[in-house]
Amino acid sequence: MPSADEGAFDRLCANLDPEWVEAALEATGTATLRKRRLPAEQVIWLVLGMALYRHRPIAELVERLDLALPGGRPKPKPIARSAVAQARARVGEEPLKWLFEKSALAWAHASARRHEWRGLALYGVDGTTARVPDSKENRRHFGGQAVGRGGGLSGYPMVRLVTLMALRSHLLAAAHFGPYGTDEREYALKIWPQVPDDSLCVMDRHFLNADILVPLARDGKNRHWLLRAKKNTAWRTVKRLGKGEELVEMEVSYHTRQKDDSLPMRFQARAIHYQRKGFQPQWLLTSLLDAEAFPASEVVALYHERWELELGYDEVKTEMLERQEAIRSQKPGGVAQELWGVGLAYNLVRLEMERIAEEADVPPTQISFVMALRLIRDEWMWLAGASPGAIPKHLRRLREEVKRFVLPLRRSHRRYPRAVKIKMSSYPRKRPRPDRRARSRRPLRRVRP
Repeated sequence: MPSADEGAFDRLCANLDPEWVEAALEATGTATLRKRRLPAEQVIWLVLGMALYRHRPIAELVERLDLALPGGRPKPKPIARSAVAQARARVGEEPLKWLFEKSALAWAHASARRHEWRGLALYGVDGTTARVPDSKENRRHFGGQAVGRGGGLSGYPMVRLVTLMALRSHLLAAAHFGPYGTDEREYALKIWPQVPDDSLCVMDRHFLNADILVPLARDGKNRHWLLRAKKNTAWRTVKRLGKGEELVEMEVSYHTRQKDDSLPMRFQARAIHYQRKGFQPQWLLTSLLDAEAFPASEVVALYHERWELELGYDEVKTEMLERQEAIRSQKPGGVAQELWGVGLAYNLVRLEMERIAEEADVPPTQISFVMALRLIRDEWMWLAGASPGAIPKHLRRLREEVKRFVLPLRRSHRRYPRAVKIKMSSYPRKRPRPDRRARSRRPLRRVRP
């Protein structure tokens, strides 16, 4: 009977080169030098299992996925929970980060090139948050969201996360995260070096700042941006390009140039006015200045592909994390390790989906993430206990039934206004509150002897 290492891991991680795992451990100085019950390379698979099997305890994952090495006995004792925690701490976050960045470079950028628009690879940039366990270490490192006036902080510490996603396949190309109090635009600046030349980044209007947009276009070759204007965005019209199209010039504020003296006093953009049925009129701003090479109608349609990134975040939070955004780790290092593992596991699922899409001759976004995730979860467990002769037939049958993964075409005319569906609980909220005694400015009353 094949072990999970021989069968299921080969199925799940067929695209994750074992040499990459070895290189990650060697590059970060975390390779196992002496024999342990749970060596470093197995910890890598464990973290991936934690991302894929949210509902299973970590100790059970070690046992069910056959991760621990034999202890020299015919029936080795189950590995202790403390040993698992120690093994994860020894490995740390760096090998998982190295693996994520290596795989993203190999998979996401290649995918974006396969689904270009007018010679440009398409990416989306946006931020999100995730809850982490309410331990002292996590609270101190990540902080939380302020709640109302004098209401303290959010019930759980929060991680702020920004990703660069290949829009038409959802593969993650880069990610940066850290304390909640850091603005997501600062994390975006750290992503710009990973944005390739000949590309277009579609982003939210929150990123409409000269110190964000100018470096993106300036520090690369043929790198562009596209976003929606804010209500208070001001510009000067330089030239009218056509109906609802203008070449505009925007001032860079003195305060912004004080922070970055390499910024110009003003920069140009193309403004496109449009209105979708049932919505308010809007302006788009983009660095794609050539109206003939990049028609306005296509640019407008392209902007709305930005929601693919929101759908990707939903796939992670709703399906992989099962709406339990408070991930497991009690310390910042473990949180970082787990987040890199989630990103890597998500890319593995998405890479499988892209290959299924090729066989079905449909776009990757028309493949069901839920079905693909279930396939990988089931295969991992099934192959761990299957006879060797049954495995090829089973996999061949799955490939032949590829049509069950294909979703119907999206109905773009449907609208879902934001609304509260479930009423919040009437119980008092449990949140950390600031020490009122420390904030008091009233002097202590002196008592005469």
